[in-house]
Amino acid sequence: MEEQKESNNKGTADEITLAIEQEWKRATLSNNFIFYKVMRAHPDACQRLIEMLLGVKIKDIKMSSEETIAVDPYSKSVRLDVYVKDTGRVFDVEMQMTNTKELPERARYYQGIMDVDTLKPKQKYKDLPDSHVIFICMDDIFANSLPVNTFQNVCIEDGKTKLGDRTWKHFFIAPICAIMSKDAEVKAFFEFLISNQASDSYTDSLKSYVVDAKRSVENKMQFMTWERQRAYDFDDGKEAGIAIGREEGLAEGAKQKAIEASINLLKMNKLSPEEIAQAQGLPLDQVQELAEKLAASTQA
Repeated sequence: MEEQKESNNKGTADEITLAIEQEWKRATLSNNFIFYKVMRAHPDACQRLIEMLLGVKIKDIKMSSEETIAVDPYSKSVRLDVYVKDTGRVFDVEMQMTNTKELPERARYYQGIMDVDTLKPKQKYKDLPDSHVIFICMDDIFANSLPVNTFQNVCIEDGKTKLGDRTWKHFFIAPICAIMSKDAEVKAFFEFLISNQASDSYTDSLKSYVVDAKRSVENKMQFMTWERQRAYDFDDGKEAGIAIGREEGLAEGAKQKAIEASINLLKMNKLSPEEIAQAQGLPLDQVQELAEKLAASTQA
């Protein structure tokens, strides 16, 4: 009985490893791990991205050397994907593949953590830098069909008086930006994010950076370890049962992401169903069915 249980657990672990291997093969810049590695390794590409998205000029970019920021042992620590400091400004850029239903709260917490990190003893509150938290989302998390949602604190009573705390939260909705953006460079970036098809010098560079990141054995091992930790809950001592559910969840989640990406690519009308099926690892007939449903909904 014990031997059978051990064999089942091993089979489940092997299935999880295989699922993670497949996720690594499919990973593009839209994967937050790859995004994190590319942007940290290439600060110039990171600088250009922030300047492009926010329409600003960064004078002196400094990539934070701290991958994880902890306030104290009793507070939740965070790993900011891309934490950048400029003269009088700080930026955090996060790649978000799925809607976790808590991104507004995460943005709030991240901004607070950044404030604690930048304000030193004996400094005045006025010394706090301008603070921007940027989420690049693959889903329309606010369901309002806007390409960009930018938030500042505004007086509820008159709807126009700004608090003036110099904090901004920006949510870029990748599929909508890829279709609706009027800036050619921004549009090309989001098209690349969704399709992995480069169309200008910047996205050409990003594509080569992604290839380099995925050639790294160290990066792959970190990715595998990170995903395994997410697949198991060692604290509860229920590895086998949780692994089964997580393995199913990994497979279903990967399938759903492929379907959503295929729909976005069909809307962009730049790739054939055959090319989309090959890129997303879906059966051709399934992509063709998605195309037919999309065409029917457009005509309705």
